[in-house]
Amino acid sequence: MEEFKVQVWDYYAKHGRHDLPWRQPELDGSFDPYKIMVSELMLQQTQVSRVISKYRDFLEQFPSATDLARASLGDVLRAWQGLGYNRRAKFLHQAAQKVVTDFDGVFPQTIPDLVSLPGVGVNTAGAIAAYAFNQKVAFIETNIRTVIIHHFFEDHEDISDKDIMKYVDLALDLEHPREWYWALMDYGSYLKQTVGNHNRRSASYTKQSRFEGSKRQIRGAVLRQLGSQELTVAQLHAAIHDERLDTVIDDLLREGLIRRHGSKLVL
Repeated sequence: MEEFKVQVWDYYAKHGRHDLPWRQPELDGSFDPYKIMVSELMLQQTQVSRVISKYRDFLEQFPSATDLARASLGDVLRAWQGLGYNRRAKFLHQAAQKVVTDFDGVFPQTIPDLVSLPGVGVNTAGAIAAYAFNQKVAFIETNIRTVIIHHFFEDHEDISDKDIMKYVDLALDLEHPREWYWALMDYGSYLKQTVGNHNRRSASYTKQSRFEGSKRQIRGAVLRQLGSQELTVAQLHAAIHDERLDTVIDDLLREGLIRRHGSKLVL
């Protein structure tokens, strides 16, 4: 285990992504948990390169949980455009509102309280606890899975997160948990590029569906159209030619991502 830790730390020292914006502390040396939450939800199923500029723009528009909570969902969705999986934006909006209403604007620090926030599961809660508060918590993310599987499950398939978590826990640097997870993340990203995505051997692996021609693509098109103006269903049909459009509109209405305003649809 010690040899493994040295290898991870050595990679991080030489090649770590030390300049990522969500790794920059505040002026007093602390890390803003709201900013960490924004980055974690943005990074779910989205590449780092795509997130960086959107992260900066989003925080410029909504610099605090209070600012985000006060905003309309429509404005949040407009700021989110380009990242996809727009439910994440709604969850983020709801999470900020819960921080304000249920926690008096003070960001929660315990795993149970963090998991109570919409869109924050156990692993995202662990990431927030580690990155924002430097807590000694074990959590799993795709890059972390890749590292653990590569080093400890060379000839195994269908590997459970329970088994992976044993090694995450054993390897955890109790003095520097925040930096340790940064190091694991960067080393995992490197392994994906050089030896392949070992997540495919994980029991929890689900192949991401193709975007081109998917309902996700239509959903994004609807939200982009409504991002600049209110439109009727007929106007949406004139702009988006797909037989699944009515179903997509119904789904978006049910999920609260769009709403009716008279005869038109709006964000």
